[in-house]
Amino acid sequence: MSSTNVSILGHRTQGQDVRSNNVTAVQAIANIIKSSLGPQGLDKMLVDEIGDVTITNDGATILRQLEVEHPAAKVIVELSQMQDKEAGDGTTSVVIIAAELLRRANEMIKNKVHPTNVISGYKIAAREAVKYVQENLAIRIDQAAKDTLVNAAKTSMSSKVIGPEAQFFSELVVDAVQAVKQINSIGDIKYPTKAIHIEKCHGGSSRESRLVKGYVLRMARVSQQMPVRIEGAKIACLDFNLNKYRLPLGVQILVNDPKNLDKIRQTELDILKARCQKIIDAGANVIIATKAVDDVAAKYFVEAGVLALRRVDKKDVRRIAKSTGASLLTTLATPDGEEVFDPSFLGTAQEVYEETVGDDQYIFIKGFKHSAACSILIRGANDLMLDEIERSIHDAICVIKRSLESGFVVAGGGSVEMALAVYLDDFARTLGTREQIAVAEFAEALTVIPKTLATNAALDATDLVAKLRVFHSSAQITDDPAKRDFKWAGLDLLNGKVRNNLTAGVLEPMLNKIKCLRFATEASVTILRIDDMIRLQPKQEELPHRGH
Repeated sequence: MSSTNVSILGHRTQGQDVRSNNVTAVQAIANIIKSSLGPQGLDKMLVDEIGDVTITNDGATILRQLEVEHPAAKVIVELSQMQDKEAGDGTTSVVIIAAELLRRANEMIKNKVHPTNVISGYKIAAREAVKYVQENLAIRIDQAAKDTLVNAAKTSMSSKVIGPEAQFFSELVVDAVQAVKQINSIGDIKYPTKAIHIEKCHGGSSRESRLVKGYVLRMARVSQQMPVRIEGAKIACLDFNLNKYRLPLGVQILVNDPKNLDKIRQTELDILKARCQKIIDAGANVIIATKAVDDVAAKYFVEAGVLALRRVDKKDVRRIAKSTGASLLTTLATPDGEEVFDPSFLGTAQEVYEETVGDDQYIFIKGFKHSAACSILIRGANDLMLDEIERSIHDAICVIKRSLESGFVVAGGGSVEMALAVYLDDFARTLGTREQIAVAEFAEALTVIPKTLATNAALDATDLVAKLRVFHSSAQITDDPAKRDFKWAGLDLLNGKVRNNLTAGVLEPMLNKIKCLRFATEASVTILRIDDMIRLQPKQEELPHRGH
């Protein structure tokens, strides 16, 4: 009898080897960003192949810059991007939790616990954890209570470069988010973060940053003879070139008489003049174009006392058009072949003016009628500083948005993770199935956050976590109302002790914590399911044989 062997063109790894490889790769990624967690976290300097430097401690930014080859590590990188997109903050902690869950799962599998039991145990634990946070640890916030929101923003900024100026920036961010409040068609209150424009400006101290109730563009007028300030602005948003008319490609004109050449040139100018005149006649006194406005068109606008801007980013023009009620036009042509500019295409704003900030000119557009928009003008010493301030402000904006839209916050500083670790440990003992071990390990894995926070602050992690555990255990088993408040116990990393983080104002949006737990569990389960990896060999293309 002959047996037929099926061979696979490629390298195949199975069973425990695959899991160990995956866990090692994920652990390596987590170790890179572990030291950047918390208010005492350190920054990372990333240099790309062309020498551009990024200095940051934002988990998502660090992982985005890394060129990761390993497929399981890529899942973790995508996990942090997902957390950044969905919640805006908590990108570092989600990776650390996922890596710890995987490490513990791998140990359990080595001790003969089946992966299926581990996966189902993790899912039960995540479900219970989310339920417990919603029912026992969430604090409803008053929409009008600014101090709660400022505290949430300060918590987000405490680990960033603007930590020392957190009070100033937190108030700025809260004002910005509340300025763009909208009520949609079904009556829900929304805070569109895209309506908050962040503009960076070199020079000055970071405390000179300011909130502008309007839109800021980093550019100057097309011509210095144009007016600097226009009150009662009528704004035209154009998405086409305003330069001398040229014949389309492929059209040829044979000129017999040289005098006719001048006529052709004059007609080209007349076509441009007619276009500009139509826009001016409609009442426009501010023109924002995404493409060119040449010197000839600028001359007509100067004569009419119109302020024109050219080559403005399309994204900015769309936002300005939406806020002012203008229409973004790609052409003046109508279906009948005529060129028309109707006054209804114009948007309105109270004033548009140019101002010099630092070394550059900036255009300020204020007083929108239709939808609210605001800008944060960031000042800073250099590009690296400005980029990091922008990332910090983006995270804080997302935190405020999530807090306001969900209406709940939780205590920070390792408080939630420790409360869940104690609760899930007790919950595991009520399970009479094999999942009990996995739930207990999930509970222990969550303590990695307070441990890392303490380690980064050069404190004794074992001692502090033990104290935290005592506080949370007594809070969960007692009927004494005074001890009930121990459930807000978290770490005070500046003084190296345990405190009530609710009264200390260390707050985070509940949504961030819940998404963090869900995403970390999903990512670890995805990687745990893998027990076979086949790395296929690239196909070798055969060169065609040449005939003799």
